[in-house]
Amino acid sequence: MAKYALQRVFEAIPLLFLVTLVTYFIMNLTPGGPLAVYLHNPHVTQSQIAVLAKQLGLDQPWYVRYFKWLWSLLHGNWGYSYFSGQPVIQLIGQRLPNTLILMGAAFLVSLTLGIPLGIYSATHQYSIFDYSFSFGSFFAWAMPSFFFGLLLQMIFAVKLGWLPVSGMYSAFYPPSFLELIRHLILPTTVLGLGSLAGWSRFMRSGLLEVVRQDYIRTAKAKGLKERTVILKHALKNAVLPIVTIIGMDLPAFFGGAVITEEIFSWPGMGRLFLASLNDRDYPIQMAALLISAALLVLGNLLADLAYGFLDPRIQYN
Repeated sequence: MAKYALQRVFEAIPLLFLVTLVTYFIMNLTPGGPLAVYLHNPHVTQSQIAVLAKQLGLDQPWYVRYFKWLWSLLHGNWGYSYFSGQPVIQLIGQRLPNTLILMGAAFLVSLTLGIPLGIYSATHQYSIFDYSFSFGSFFAWAMPSFFFGLLLQMIFAVKLGWLPVSGMYSAFYPPSFLELIRHLILPTTVLGLGSLAGWSRFMRSGLLEVVRQDYIRTAKAKGLKERTVILKHALKNAVLPIVTIIGMDLPAFFGGAVITEEIFSWPGMGRLFLASLNDRDYPIQMAALLISAALLVLGNLLADLAYGFLDPRIQYN
């Protein structure tokens, strides 16, 4: 399995290279650029703009700038922000851990609630709970995250005052684990709601398909308890399609953090990426897109490796 994982990592290198090439090209097709904010400023002359463009290397063709950026990236230098002048790796180091905390919490909530709820809904098919849960899942799936976030803020932060409205820690209390948990509840709910609804529905349909198989009928005919049949025989095969979806959703958590972090003022990569879009800050945009692409490759790799654990018939030769 280690050899297979290493092979997949090497296969991902040209894919990530192609992703960076295409995204850098598309970004340079957008009108304006990092210096667009100065173009209509009467206090900034064209000669000053030309000096800034030369200092930032923006007077060169996009492919020249791309290969310079790529060469620096391979040497551990992610470039410098056009807007703040700080090293991109430093900005990422400040923000990425906060995003990973939010992503991890949302992923954990979606996994620990979505799979059991899907199993319970499948084993109680056509019950009141099944109908209610199906309606709630589709409603949550269709709910826009920005609207749901504002709704939760209005109810639990403004009206009831139970939870903080934004931020990662309170300005009135010293930073603590309890304060972090309180600030995590609302953004975690918003970020994980869509995946929770989707995973539970896929878990339900997958389990309903498996329990109709002959080997499940045989296990029931032998007198095994329903709980044993579901958890020991049906669940492993039913969860295989869900593993692929979970792996594909890993970068979706990173992308969804852009809206969630902006709504709740969470100091993570999402807000940094959104600010870089407004400022046309190409180095930060490229860093965020590269991290998202790497998460997609990692999610697919983890899903493939999980197949071998869940199904012994799968061999990595």
